[in-house]
Amino acid sequence: MNQPIVVVGAGPAGSALTLYLAQHNIPVILLEQAEQLPVDLRASTFHPPSLEMLDSIGVTEKLVAKGLIADKYQYRDRQSNDIAEFNMQLIADETKFPFRLQLEQYEMTRIVGDMLKDYSCADVRFSHKVIGCQQNDDGVTVKVETPSGIIELQTPILVGTDGASSNVRKGAGIGFGGFTYDEKFLVVSTSFQFENVFDTLAWVNYVSDPDEWCVILRTEKLWRVLIPTVPGDADLLLLSDEFIQSRLRHLHDKGSDYDIHHRTLYNVHQRVSETYYTGRIALAGDACHINNPLGGMGMNGGLHDAFNLAERLVRIARDQADIETEFAQYDRQRRQLAVDFVQKHTIENKKLMESTDPDMQKKRQAMLMESASDPVKAKAFLMERAMINCVRDSLAVA
Repeated sequence: MNQPIVVVGAGPAGSALTLYLAQHNIPVILLEQAEQLPVDLRASTFHPPSLEMLDSIGVTEKLVAKGLIADKYQYRDRQSNDIAEFNMQLIADETKFPFRLQLEQYEMTRIVGDMLKDYSCADVRFSHKVIGCQQNDDGVTVKVETPSGIIELQTPILVGTDGASSNVRKGAGIGFGGFTYDEKFLVVSTSFQFENVFDTLAWVNYVSDPDEWCVILRTEKLWRVLIPTVPGDADLLLLSDEFIQSRLRHLHDKGSDYDIHHRTLYNVHQRVSETYYTGRIALAGDACHINNPLGGMGMNGGLHDAFNLAERLVRIARDQADIETEFAQYDRQRRQLAVDFVQKHTIENKKLMESTDPDMQKKRQAMLMESASDPVKAKAFLMERAMINCVRDSLAVA
């Protein structure tokens, strides 16, 4: 290939894919519409397969140095105070990284961004927004809005890792089927030390309650609380100090206001694109699948896409592998997985967490506690939820 591959979107998937290509001496241009890498309250959990993949490009050691190792997590019932705790050391014989690493995703993109500066074949351009693309048998023309005007880039392959509103996906004419939940999720971070008021609290906790379920997890910096909201309530209300303080006091009334470091309100979607490629255009990450965040599978699934696709791009660029053959298998391995596993598990997780039926809550907690207390069942549960099985299953697809 005489021209660089163009990757659009410098989130976790796009950054990792770009670094993989650069390390294999494949010319690549990474376009990001923001002026700089954003600092926002998004994904914060790296599962074992993601850490293994990132380790292959020299990133994991840097992540672990910054992050928080969570080698156990809990499902807690607020009414009964019952706790089902899963210890990830049970999968130590299956992975080099038997833990979830808690670290804000922007820390990962910053690390990769710094590493990319060492590769002359990688050209990273901020304030570059893709506004259109058109392809033929020989390549793709990418129309880009820049601070100095609109330009066009020619590339043999265009990769869209530009998020749920992907302009690459739209420009390629690929549909994005699925649905959006009525309610929104509120995510709040605070420095309050919940571990001092909840006995044996893990770093990651799923808390069921017929009145209001929540997720409490620790990142390397702060505690983060995810709370469901009531459909129809105004965003202004949901983001207000009064509302946020009331929800945190419901979780634990500490007698005074919580300090709030971040607050983010976002829509919750379950969508998968109708295909992960068309011709010379391929998609990865949120550009082709989005889901609710329960279980931390969204960013991780995107990283798994990125590495699967990156290996194929190297074969195409270096070994003249057939684009259609490689992309078709990528679609078979990754798209069906998004439908069958990630969507299924995240939808089920939400249904179980939000149930207001006390009998359903009791049965759910009893099932989780039984699984957690049986090493065989606990390991099987962890292999599923840590995404190890789904990655292995996807790679087995011919």
